Amino acid sequence: MLHIIKLAVGPKDVDALERGQALRARGPEGLRHVTRMTPRRAPEILEGGSIYWVVAGVLRVRQRILAIEPVKRADGTGATALILQPGLVHVRPRPVKAFQGWRYLEAHAAPPDLAEGEAAVEGIEELPPAMRRALLDLGLL
Repeated sequence: MLHIIKLAVGPKDVDALERGQALRARGPEGLRHVTRMTPRRAPEILEGGSIYWVVAGVLRVRQRILAIEPVKRADGTGATALILQPGLVHVRPRPVKAFQGWRYLEAHAAPPDLAEGEAAVEGIEELPPAMRRALLDLGLL
């Protein structure tokens, strides 16, 4: 099994990512992420792989990739749609440096899921966002 890691461009937090996806899921095309490049290792991804979303510089959540389909953009150029399972699964957060496009993420390197209601670190949500980010950047969370 293989995963993809992708920066969530636009959302400032996981709640904003969830709201945006909820709007897109109601559209005629359903919940999908369109990307320019087609994963060459698609068969491995379709064996249970997920897209891991980096939100505000921190890998925070994932969601299953159900299918990978060729599509055409509005201008007629080819692209690839990653068909996503609705709902985000929180994972143990870790900082990620910015990159363009998406990257493969081997299963052994993927962060573990957090149990329902489990915080990454006890009391982390009470910390100011800037302090949480600084602690994550230092590798202390």
